Amino acid sequence: MNILFIIDPLPSLSAYKDTSVAMMQALQDRGHHICVALQSQLYLEGERVRARVLPITIKRDADLHGQDWWQEGEPQTLALADLHAVVMRKDPPFDLEYLYSTHLLDRAQAEGARVFNTGAAIRNHPEKLAIAEFPEFTTPTLVTSDMDRLKAFHEAHGDVVVKPLDGMGGSGVFRMQPGEVNRGTILEMLTDHGRATIMAQRYIPEIRDGDKRVIIIDGKPVPHVLARIPLAGETRGNLAAGGTGVAQPLNDHDRAVAEAIGARLAPRGLMLIGLDMIGPYVTVINVTSPTCFVEITQQTGFDVPGHFAEALLAAIS
Repeated sequence: MNILFIIDPLPSLSAYKDTSVAMMQALQDRGHHICVALQSQLYLEGERVRARVLPITIKRDADLHGQDWWQEGEPQTLALADLHAVVMRKDPPFDLEYLYSTHLLDRAQAEGARVFNTGAAIRNHPEKLAIAEFPEFTTPTLVTSDMDRLKAFHEAHGDVVVKPLDGMGGSGVFRMQPGEVNRGTILEMLTDHGRATIMAQRYIPEIRDGDKRVIIIDGKPVPHVLARIPLAGETRGNLAAGGTGVAQPLNDHDRAVAEAIGARLAPRGLMLIGLDMIGPYVTVINVTSPTCFVEITQQTGFDVPGHFAEALLAAIS
């Protein structure tokens, strides 16, 4: 089968730990052909959505810490509907170009393309706002651009975290404790003086035990999570912010939460979901390009990329 990954530029990937590379390798190991395209290489001409794609082969026994890990074939122009599957793995930010791409993926799907996650599903489940559908699993949360309302939320809860809606990797995340003297400056910066909508959540002290990534594939959670433990004095567990990833068995509470969310969201076109959980609470529902496959696999022996590959192949067979 021919499977397209819409992805960031190959030289920009840290292949030794990159989830997309691990997915591609798992599919290649099962005898399937991989090609890649940038978001900018998608286009609509007439009634068909096409892409300029680059066939690649991941070299056997390649050093994934370097740049010499893939071999290129001849570029081709293909209709997305003529491929066996299209896997959308472009990293955020979710800007206008990303939005347009989701519409092109919708058009391709109407032509018969098999897209994972689907354009409509990604577009309709913004990663931070999607938790609003599951208030029973979340800490008190406010989404607004109104600084007075944000200040009142801070006063009511005392210790809160504020963050932009379009950030990733922990960027732009601030903790405001009682009496925070820089509150006005923080809120002015994040809201662009009331012009940008942000999220505020009551602080969850269990962050000291890690920000857990729970991976859901085809509606079912993987049996291990990656707890991203913050650096000393840090409130962000993100690996990009210096957190340390420690794989742990999925506990009964988190399994029940993941199963409930997976059962509701998978039928909407979300084959792959990455829940972020702190303590018992869901803080983000990642649907664009969830990661942590490699870390969980290396630490537990559970083959997460292989599990994804099998689910994808089952869906398109």
